[in-house]
Amino acid sequence: MSTIFLIIIYLAFISLGLPDSMLGAAWPMMRPDFTAPVDVAGLLSMIVVAGTIISSLASGMVLQKLGTGKVTFISVAVTALALLGFSYSPSIIWLAVLCLPLGLGAGSIDAGLNNYVATHYKAHHMSWLHCFWGVGAMLGPIIMSRYIAAGDSWRQGYLTVSLIQFVLVILLFIALPLWKRAEPTGESMAAATDVQQEVISPQIPVAGILRIKGVKLALVTFLFYCGVEATLGLWGSSFLVNEKGLSAATAAGWVSLYYGGITVGRLVTGFVTFRFNNRQLIRTGILISMLGALLLLLPLPAVYSLFGFILVGLGSAPIFPCMLHETPTRFGKEHSQRIMGYQMAMAYTGGAFLPPLLGWIAARSSFVILPFILVGYIVIMLISSEKINVVMNKRKDEVSI
Repeated sequence: MSTIFLIIIYLAFISLGLPDSMLGAAWPMMRPDFTAPVDVAGLLSMIVVAGTIISSLASGMVLQKLGTGKVTFISVAVTALALLGFSYSPSIIWLAVLCLPLGLGAGSIDAGLNNYVATHYKAHHMSWLHCFWGVGAMLGPIIMSRYIAAGDSWRQGYLTVSLIQFVLVILLFIALPLWKRAEPTGESMAAATDVQQEVISPQIPVAGILRIKGVKLALVTFLFYCGVEATLGLWGSSFLVNEKGLSAATAAGWVSLYYGGITVGRLVTGFVTFRFNNRQLIRTGILISMLGALLLLLPLPAVYSLFGFILVGLGSAPIFPCMLHETPTRFGKEHSQRIMGYQMAMAYTGGAFLPPLLGWIAARSSFVILPFILVGYIVIMLISSEKINVVMNKRKDEVSI
């Protein structure tokens, strides 16, 4: 049964990734249809992430009441309906309205399934889980680029992805009885949660948690990691069209290879974790991302941008899942649950605000700034991550003494 559940969870994470990359890939074609300023995509992205934050914060209560199976089923259904609405939207206002349920559905899936895998499966499955998010994120731009290249509207791309989501809704509905057998009842979940909170999360105020050495640095790392991932995903296509002279279809295809790099990297990371520790993988990932960003920054032929996108994706692959898995080791199991929540909130904040910030600046200058911003974010990420390692080493030396 555990294998069946993994397949279901992986499929659900594919559905989570599918819409995440489509707005950025389609925006060069969507913008003229709505006669919208270039930075409106950043505002739409902010609304999606706002919905994700809201549903993530409410996920504990919702999961306790409904269970992971029902929450996953309902969330995928909501995202499918939102994407269907995208394909028929007559105005930017309608797109903005639909972005909220799109984000609400995504946050519930993310919180519920991450928690379920962390509780029921071994650590390497976390990397593979996020690998399947990458499968969906890679497929979204591929689907969109095929329709654009064929001369069809971006609306067909959104319609196709919504139909894929509806197929997953049917599969999740069929699988609901399996979840009932595997999950505890609402009352037992509540009791278990209360005990867990008493053991894992003692009554320490937020300020007290933040005073734990290294926590603030970890939050900064999460903020700028998601800033890099979301910024390149949202504006990469616009950068290639406006600065490198590529067609919208080709640009969307290249963005899909960026997500392909994340996907392949996380697949490999799942195996590499048996040999290398999280700290080594995080450092290596940041350095590979830096190399990719530098390729985008240098005045090289357009084809080097493709390699830059792939390298940023490959480098990004191990950073997020390894940082999540490292949390109990860094800060202790008694605090890890609460700190994990803060880290996810900071990650969503980076995804919500940093891409629109670049869009706002680019609308008033040009997208040539994209690689410079990425390099800056990665440098901050590297510094904060390495400072955490220094803190951990000092703590280890103090304990050994």
